[in-house]
Amino acid sequence: MTRLPKSLIIGAIITAIMVGAALLSRVWTPADPTGMNIVARLKPPGAAGLFGTDQIGRDVLSIIMAGAWTSLGIAVVATVIGGGIGTLLGVTAAAKGGRLERLVMSFNGVLFAFPPILSAILLGALLGPGALTSIIAIGIFMVPVFARVTRAAAIQIWARDYINAARMAGKGDARITMEHVLPNISAQIIVQLAIQTGLGILSEAGLSFLGMGVSPPTPSWGRMLSESQTFLDAAPHLVLAPGLAIAITVLGLNLLGDGLRDLTDPRRGQNG
Repeated sequence: MTRLPKSLIIGAIITAIMVGAALLSRVWTPADPTGMNIVARLKPPGAAGLFGTDQIGRDVLSIIMAGAWTSLGIAVVATVIGGGIGTLLGVTAAAKGGRLERLVMSFNGVLFAFPPILSAILLGALLGPGALTSIIAIGIFMVPVFARVTRAAAIQIWARDYINAARMAGKGDARITMEHVLPNISAQIIVQLAIQTGLGILSEAGLSFLGMGVSPPTPSWGRMLSESQTFLDAAPHLVLAPGLAIAITVLGLNLLGDGLRDLTDPRRGQNG
């Protein structure tokens, strides 16, 4: 019986808690995340809710829960879209090689030169700030990452003897990719999805912090950090709550990715 890596178990638990909080926020939160109560503004944790209240009297725990849906949702959608496009480019480059491979990798290099923040600024000028801008900007950044990973993994598969046998059986590149290459590199793709989703959460928080993410009153961890700067001395819990939420979620996803990598590559777990 295979023993699960500790990092996989811990990462899965943390991720499940955060995803559960995000899903729960769609049907229930301790208070209305957008409801204002000026009388109860800037209350410390315990005095008015588990995490206290913000500068306009909103329950911080409720905002954190609702913000989890926003941050995780944008990060997951952007990672899946960018990962899908990147995976397609990577396996195509590995299958065709030659000039097409060089063209794809050069295209990836150009995309990689534009970080999410810069892409969001450019897109914001065209589309305005919002969830769509964040998804496109983060997704663009994910494309070259997945393209490089899948290309490197697919090239190793194409060198196997059973690929030559499949070619001799008359199978084309597309069919070989679907039947043999993708199933054998799916573990690497899943690991990368977990890790890059964590980076997507950080990117979304950064964009919201700069005002390029979702617009109020939609809750966002990054905007919570931005809005709480003025009240850092009077109400430090306004910074700690979203900061810890981001850090714990990213940590959970990274541990999940590392655990999946160790699980799919036992030699790495033994050496590490």
